[in-house]
Amino acid sequence: MEKISIKSRKTISHGHAKLEKIRYEIEHYNGSTSGQEREVYDHGNAVAVLLYDRESRKVLLTQQFRLPTFLNGNPTGMLLEVCAGIVEEAEEPAVTMKREILEETGYQVENLVKVYEAYSSAGVLTEMLSLFTGTYSSGNKKAQGGGLKEEGEEIKNVELDFDEAIEMLKKNQIRDVKTIILLQYMLINHLIEENK
Repeated sequence: MEKISIKSRKTISHGHAKLEKIRYEIEHYNGSTSGQEREVYDHGNAVAVLLYDRESRKVLLTQQFRLPTFLNGNPTGMLLEVCAGIVEEAEEPAVTMKREILEETGYQVENLVKVYEAYSSAGVLTEMLSLFTGTYSSGNKKAQGGGLKEEGEEIKNVELDFDEAIEMLKKNQIRDVKTIILLQYMLINHLIEENK
């Protein structure tokens, strides 16, 4: 097992999140050691959920502008994705998820199932992502949704037929990794059967 010794931590930026430069020493499997330096971005942990209605065979996604995608080849910057958000300090991921669903979609959802917990980009982010599925129906609509204006959010709800969503997945028209994972989870576990 490799042993790690943190030598120094320097905060480079602390705006929307914290960016640190970290120097550390690592002991390798062969017993040798080396010093390394990395920049690590910490914006907290995150949650994401794929909402679905088994009866109508629909999934509920969101669409919003994502600047990093615009800077890396997405001509409009608009991204189709599952509902997601950042876990607030000392808050349980399921509590965060329910709040984010209401804020972004307007639905009040109680029956969440946590399906995965994973590091989203382990080379640079500290983020642990909790992935959920949950069911929704028109009777659960309690608010307008659309996100929080004070946070600059402008989120559009996009309801898709499950087969259409899977076809978009196959054609690489859904390019958000958490959405891809959750749609594949639904497909593998037959939460809604795909029409052939």
